[in-house]
Amino acid sequence: MFKIFKGKKEEKEDILELVLDEPVDCIGDYTYNFYWQHQGEKLDLDQKIPGNDYSFREVVEHLKNKNILKIRGNVGHRFLSSMGADLKYFGVSGENVEAGTVLVDGDVDSRMGISMVSGTIYIKGQIKTPIGNLVELKSDKKGYRKFKSITDIITHGLNGEKLIGALLSGSRLIIQDGMVRDTVGARLSIAAEIIVEGEVDLSTGILMRQGLVKVNGNAGKNTAALLNGGTVVINGNCEDFAAIEMIKGTLIVNGDAGKFLGAQKKNGKILAHKGRPIPPTSKRKLTVDEKNLILNLGFNPTQFSAFQ
Repeated sequence: MFKIFKGKKEEKEDILELVLDEPVDCIGDYTYNFYWQHQGEKLDLDQKIPGNDYSFREVVEHLKNKNILKIRGNVGHRFLSSMGADLKYFGVSGENVEAGTVLVDGDVDSRMGISMVSGTIYIKGQIKTPIGNLVELKSDKKGYRKFKSITDIITHGLNGEKLIGALLSGSRLIIQDGMVRDTVGARLSIAAEIIVEGEVDLSTGILMRQGLVKVNGNAGKNTAALLNGGTVVINGNCEDFAAIEMIKGTLIVNGDAGKFLGAQKKNGKILAHKGRPIPPTSKRKLTVDEKNLILNLGFNPTQFSAFQ
C-alpha cells in the first residue's frame, strides 16, 4: 500500500501546501521556538510537521526563498515568529531580509508574527490576540484578511496599499485599531516613529537600533528587551523585566516600570516614575538633559528618576 502524505509542493508556482488536522505551534518560526535556549528539546528543526511530509526547517527555508506557503486547517501559537530575520545564531547575516507569502484557510492562535520584519500573511479564519509586530491592510484576496510587518511598512512604505486601523504619514505610523500586540517595532533600524494608541503586550521595541516607539497605554513584560538603540516611551505602566539585556538606547516610562528592572543590562538609560531595579542597574537623580528630554515629551520630570 502506498503511503499518502498530506502536504504537497507545486513546483511551477513555488507553493508549499500543508494540511493540519489540529493546530501545530511554531510553523514558520524562524527561531524554531528559540532553539538556542532548548537545543532541540522543544522543537527539532528537521522534525516533520504532523501529518505532512515537510519539516519545520523546510517550511522556513521555503519562506526565506520568497515562496508561497498555503495551510489548510487551524494554526497554533508563535506562527511565523521572526519571519524575515536572518538570525546570526544560524550562521547568516543577522539582517532583515525579504520573505515569502503565507495563506491560511483556517484560524490562527495567539502571537502570530512576533518580531516579524517582512513577508505577507493572509488569514481566512479567526485570529487570536495578542498578535505580533503586524498591521492590517486592505486585502487583495477575497475572503482573507491581510497583514504585514510594522517594521516593513514604516521602512519601505505602503507602495499603494491601504492600512486598516492605522495611518502612515511620512516616517510616522499611528496604530489605533485596538488590537493588542507583542514586539511592536521589532528590529526597527531607521529614524522613524511608531505610535500605538492603546495597550501592548510583550517585548515592545525588542532589538530596535533606531527610531521611536511610543505607547499611549500600559505595556507587558520585557519592554525594551535587547534594545540596541532608539527610544521606547510607555505612557503608562510596564510589567516586570523591562529593559532586560538592554544594549543601548533609552526607555522612558511615564508610570511604574515594574520589578526586575534592567536585569542583565549592558548599557542604555531608563527614566521612570518608579521601578524596582536589579543589579547592575541602580537608581539615581535626573541630569538637566534628562529633565529636558522628559519635558519635550510632555511629561513632568519632577515625578521621574533615572535607572542606569
